[in-house]
Amino acid sequence: MRNAHLGPLEVSRIGLGAMGMSHGYTGAGTDDAESIRTIHRALDLGVNLIDTAEIYGPYTNEDLVGRALKGRRDRVVLSTKFGLVAHDGRGPWTVDSSPANIRLAVEGSLRRLGTDHIDLYYQHRVDRQTPIEDTMGALAELVQQGKIGHVGLSEAWTDTIRRAHAVHPVTALQSEYSLWTRDQEEILPLLRELGIGLVAYSPLGHGFLTGTLRTAADIERLDDSDFRKNNPRFTGENLARNLAIADEVQAVADQVGATPAQVALAWLLTRGGDVVPIPGTKRVHRVEENTAADAVELTADQISVLDRLAPAEGGHHTDAQMQMIER
Repeated sequence: MRNAHLGPLEVSRIGLGAMGMSHGYTGAGTDDAESIRTIHRALDLGVNLIDTAEIYGPYTNEDLVGRALKGRRDRVVLSTKFGLVAHDGRGPWTVDSSPANIRLAVEGSLRRLGTDHIDLYYQHRVDRQTPIEDTMGALAELVQQGKIGHVGLSEAWTDTIRRAHAVHPVTALQSEYSLWTRDQEEILPLLRELGIGLVAYSPLGHGFLTGTLRTAADIERLDDSDFRKNNPRFTGENLARNLAIADEVQAVADQVGATPAQVALAWLLTRGGDVVPIPGTKRVHRVEENTAADAVELTADQISVLDRLAPAEGGHHTDAQMQMIER
């Protein structure tokens, strides 16, 4: 596996998102043993960036990752996130990046992950009630204390990134970026100006780009807890219209002799050595498939075809979720 750089932090070219092992997708939390085997297989294949968050579960995904990394912690760049759980009793899905909440959040994450430090600690969503300068000041203190190594932001935009970086260096921005979510290309010049890497979550379009979900019946079979059941791109007329994107990816995959997932990841790898996709999976064979994308070579013509794909129909999150995404 080739390496990439998120600011000064060297990581594997492809990481592993652990969320779906415990949260958000059909079958989450039903087979921790297979999830742990998947993490171990990823490490064996050269993946060293493992991503989780306290809200996943909530809490159960950090606990799972912590168990999987026992005896292997020194092989991992471990990242987690705070700010969608309020630790004053208001509960999960409450945006809170106040210094007091951060101090409580980090201790819980350290305990569940079974470690004395977090390599990359992200603000999960921008807290409009707390000045970013206050949040970054608290994170800078955690860096000084050795509890975290690097600071990240997630789904932040230009002004917040500049203000945050002025207080303490931001190592990475984690946001959705894939062949059907391209708005991060607007902010890449700023990230490169400041020396900030981009971690691309949902690089496979929540599985849509793999071609495995093609009909309303496919969506209906998902668990009720699966957020794709209400995702605008997976419902109604948008689903049928977006199939053209998946078909184009499949056509390139047929030319290359690869899977659609590998093509979607290989395209992201052409964006630069500071863009790191973190495809999520809970299955060993999928992590093997995804990591093999590092060896897939796309021609200039194939990259051009993918660059020109039509935009996806529908928002990449629900209206309520978009309220927490800064643009």
